[in-house]
Amino acid sequence: MKVAEREWGTVLGGAVRVPDPHNLVHLQFRRFAGCPVCNLHLRSIVLRHDEITAHGITEAVVFHSSDAELRPHVADLPFAVVGDPRKRLYAEFGVGSAARSVLDPRAWGAIVRGVVRDLGPVLRGRRPLPEPEGGRLGLPADFLIAPDGEVVAEKRGRHAYDQWSVDELLAHAQALTRRD
Repeated sequence: MKVAEREWGTVLGGAVRVPDPHNLVHLQFRRFAGCPVCNLHLRSIVLRHDEITAHGITEAVVFHSSDAELRPHVADLPFAVVGDPRKRLYAEFGVGSAARSVLDPRAWGAIVRGVVRDLGPVLRGRRPLPEPEGGRLGLPADFLIAPDGEVVAEKRGRHAYDQWSVDELLAHAQALTRRD
């Protein structure tokens, strides 16, 4: 698969180029604004963001929510977040949704950890309750896109918490540099 060059506006007013002419792009498709499972995963990305960028990877995360709905949930993320409430990018990349996203027992532990983690800020009024305008049943997907637009690795999740770990992402990037 080859991705055509484009620039997407981000939730916080910037822009992200996909593909990036100088770096690999890790394009993640997540679920909805405030999704506890997504937040749990994105915190692992935040914790190792410096390491990810040191490997020549630019992060870009797409949610099927509007920019307005996303803003209170993503203000502290150090990477590009793109709202796609009409799910056009989801359709283009073949990223779907299914009841198994939350019904698969492999997702349940992450769902509980994510809800517990996010409950405090919601109860203290620091973060709004998620109200998913695009539904709750999205499946995650990861794409690693080379500067020429070629998708060099991908993972399509089978449940809500089925995505690359940071270690898996870095292993894909390292495998590419060994090939060059």
